[in-house]
Parts: sequence; structure tokens; C-alpha cells
Amino acid sequence: MSSTQSIVVIIAILIIIIIIALMIIVNRRQLRQILELDDLITKIAKMHLETDIINLDKMDLAGESLTTLTTWRKSYEQGSTKKIPAAQSFLEQAADQNAHYQIFKAHKNIKQAQEIMGSTYKDAKNTKEVFTELLESNRENQKQYNDLFNQFKELRKGVLANSYEYGTALDKIETDLTNMETDFSEAKSLTAQGDQVEAKRILSKIKVALTNISSVLPEVKNSCHQIDTVFKDQLDELSDSYKKMMSSKYYITQVDVLAEIKKIRGQVADAARLLTELKISDLNTSIAKIKKEIAALYDTLANEYKARPFVEENQDKIQRLLAHEQVESKNLVAKLRHIDESYELTHNELATSRQLEQEVNDMERQYTVDTQNVADGKGVYSQIKSSWLNMLDRLREISNQQKTMSQDVDGLYDSENVANDSINRFKQEVSLVYRRLERKNLPGNPDSFVQMYTLVVNEIGHVAKELSQVRLNMEKISQELIQISDDVERLKREADDIINSADLVQLTLQYSNKYSDNGSIQSAQKKAMDLYEQDYNYKDALDTIATAIEKVEPGSYQRLENLYYSDKKNND
Repeated sequence: MSSTQSIVVIIAILIIIIIIALMIIVNRRQLRQILELDDLITKIAKMHLETDIINLDKMDLAGESLTTLTTWRKSYEQGSTKKIPAAQSFLEQAADQNAHYQIFKAHKNIKQAQEIMGSTYKDAKNTKEVFTELLESNRENQKQYNDLFNQFKELRKGVLANSYEYGTALDKIETDLTNMETDFSEAKSLTAQGDQVEAKRILSKIKVALTNISSVLPEVKNSCHQIDTVFKDQLDELSDSYKKMMSSKYYITQVDVLAEIKKIRGQVADAARLLTELKISDLNTSIAKIKKEIAALYDTLANEYKARPFVEENQDKIQRLLAHEQVESKNLVAKLRHIDESYELTHNELATSRQLEQEVNDMERQYTVDTQNVADGKGVYSQIKSSWLNMLDRLREISNQQKTMSQDVDGLYDSENVANDSINRFKQEVSLVYRRLERKNLPGNPDSFVQMYTLVVNEIGHVAKELSQVRLNMEKISQELIQISDDVERLKREADDIINSADLVQLTLQYSNKYSDNGSIQSAQKKAMDLYEQDYNYKDALDTIATAIEKVEPGSYQRLENLYYSDKKNND
């Protein structure tokens, strides 16, 4: 046998082995499926649905319960007489075919059996659940009936014992209880007739009704108490209190109290109708609104009652404060009018003081109106209290503002004296600066100094002239004095610079004579002297000779300058 033939034989053998192995695997898998389907049939048998039907027939069911039993009995009978036998037939054929390795035929029969048993087992389970519920419904209904009826008896007993607490709602409550009693009779009758399904529905209805009325009764009690007792007492109290307050010369304009009380009584009557009809949600909304409106009325009366002692206790005090402030306002206006003749009031003080005086007079007029209204029995105490509290705050503000203005204008006299003293001092300081330069016998003064000196002298003369006027603007003068002070200091510094530069020029020129044979020194000396004697430019003259001497002898000018300032400091 050639190698090719050997390979073919080996492949053929392998294929045969694989086919056999696959057939064995499929055979075993299909055997498991057959056994699983057979197990489903056994489970259905163990449900004992036939026994349940016999027991249910003994219960003499009626109505909805009988209809349910009939429907599911048909489902069971169809499954037990047709579907299950058909499935068993397919399984028997499949088992035989699978045993003889008729794989495909067995698979077909198994598939058909699976299609039948899938729905059949599901229907059987549902049928068992329905039968179980029907069998247990009688016992459960009886237990639920007893529990609910005991709750009902206790509830009705409580309502009857405390019927006065439910007011106009009692008729509706008793009607609801009577309806529940009718439902109990119907549930009992349905149970006796065997219609457990309908009986259960009626019992569920009773349970909901019992829960509802049990939760409503406490609210009804509270609402009844509010309507029949609390609101009635509060409105009576409000009416009596208002009338007493009117007789005691209280005066209320914010609201027509008696009309408001009448309106609320109407709302209470509407709430009572809602209570009669047990419209709890609308009733709660109505009661909340009534509470809010009654509270508002109490607040209105309480505010007037509490405000009266304040008005009575502070009437004299406010009169004194107003009288005092009127005098102060009048005096301040007179004072400012007098000061305005000599000084310009740059912050509108006079107009402001007159405005404040007018405001105080307006307060006094309002106070007079308020006190007259109180005397006539037409004073709204809460409004007067609020007005007077604002008045007291404003009087304090006005008093502080007037004191500040008075103190500010009092300082004008002192400011004028300080200004005159300052002008005299500035004149002396400028004169000293000028004489100091004269003592140096310099050839002349630089133009910048002359201009600065002229400016300062003119500024001093201008302010001195302003101070001689009949009516002074001290704010403007003060600002000008500050500027003059700065300019005088600048003039002093410039004079110092001129003197120091001139002295150092002379000192440096003398020192430079050491190098008089040096051409650059000679040239610098000539230029420096021209700047010194002809241009009076002492600073540039110093820079010229100092630069030249430093080039010839580095550090020499710095030594001369240090020595100069050291001697000057010791002499000072």
C-alpha cells in the first residue's frame, strides 16, 4: 500500500470515528431532553389538579369564582386529555428512535414534544395557582371579614360615643358607616353563595373605606373644634376687644375690623359646609386661611394697644425736644447769617441750616396734628409711634449735623488769625532770604531765582490783599497759603544752592591756580569766570571748573566739596 493510500485510509477512519463520536454526543443530549420532558409530565401529575377540581366542586362556587373555575378546568382538561398524551406519544417514539441511533427522527419528535410541553406546563402552573387561590379564598375571606368587621365595630362604637365631637360631619360619617355595613352584608352573602372572588373584591373595598375614614376622623374632630369653638370664641373676643378699644378712644384705619370679622364669620360658615360634606382637603385650606386672617386682626389690635403707652409716655419728651431743636435751628441760622457777612460759606452752610430749620418746623406741625388727633380720639397710635420714632432719629441726626456746622464756622476766626500770622512770617522769611544773598556781594542773581522771588512776593501780596477784604473766603485762602509755604521753601533751597555754588566756585578756582600753566585749566577758569560774573550762572560755573580740575587731579574736587560742607556744618 502506497503512502497516499495509507493517508486516505487514516483520514477515512478518523472521519468515521468523529461521526460516531458526534452521534454518541447527540444521542446522549437527546436522551437528557427526553428525560427532562418526561420530568415535566411527572411534575404536572404531582400538582394533583384533578383532586383540586373535586374539592372545588364540593365548595359549590358561584358567580365570578365559578366562572374562573370553569375557565381553568377547561385548560386543565385540554392539557390532560389531549396535549400531554400527544407529548407522551412523541417522547415514546423519540426514545425508541434515539436508542437505535435514528438521531434525526428522534430530534424531530423531541422538538414537537417540547413545543407541546412548554405551553402545557406553564398553563398547568397557572391553573394550580388559580385553584389554590380559590381553595384558600374562603378561609382568607372569612378571616379578613372577621378582622375588618371587628375594626368596623370599634370605629362605629367610638363615633357613637363621641358623636358631639364631629359636629355637622356626623351625618356624613354615619352614612359612610351604613354603606360599609351594607358592604359587609354583601360580602357575607357572596361568601355563603360561594362567590369568593367577588366577596374578596367587596372586602378590599371595605378595607379602603375603613382606612380612609379612620384617617379622616381625627382631622374632623380638630376641624370641628376649630369651627365650633376656637374660631367662634376668637371672633367674639376680637369684636368685644375692638368695641372696648373704640370706647377708649383708639382709632383704627388700616382695616374695617367689624366688616372683616363679618367676612370671616361667613368663611367659617363655608368651612362648616365643607365639614358636613367631609371635603377634607378644601376644608384644611379654608381653615388655614381663616387662621391667618384672624391672626392678622389680632396683630392689628395688639399693635394699637401696645403703641398707646409709648405715645402717652413720650408726648411731653418729644415736645421738649422739638422746642429745643427749634431754638437751636433758629440760633444757628442767625449765627451763620452773621458769619456770612465776613466769610464766604463755601459749603452751602446757610442754605442747609435754613433747610434743617424748616424740617424741624415741619416736624413740630406734624406733632401738633398727631397730638390733636389723639385728643379728638382719632389718633392711630401705631402710626403715630412709627412717625415719632422716625422723628426722634431724625432730630438726633439734625442736632449732630448742626453741631458740626457750628464748630466748622467757629474755626473761621481762628483760620483768619492763622492766615495773617502766616503772611507776616512768609514776608519775614522771604526778606531774610534776599538779605542773605545781598550779604554775599555776588555780581547778580540768576534769572530763575529772580522769577521765583517775584512769584512768591506777588503771592504773598495777593493773599494779604484778600485778607484785607470785608468778606473772606477762608477755604481758598488756606489753599493759597499752602502753595505759598511750598514756594517759600523752594525759594530757600534755591538761595542755598546759589550761595553754595558761588562759594565752591571761588574755592575751586583758588585751588586750580596750582595748575595755572595747564591750558585746559586756563580755559576752564576763563569760562567759569564768565558764567560767574556775567551770566550769574553759579551752578554751571562750578560744573565747568570742577570738571576740569577732576581731569587734572582726580578726587580733588570731592575733597574740596567735603571740606566746604564740613566747615559750614561746624560754623552753623
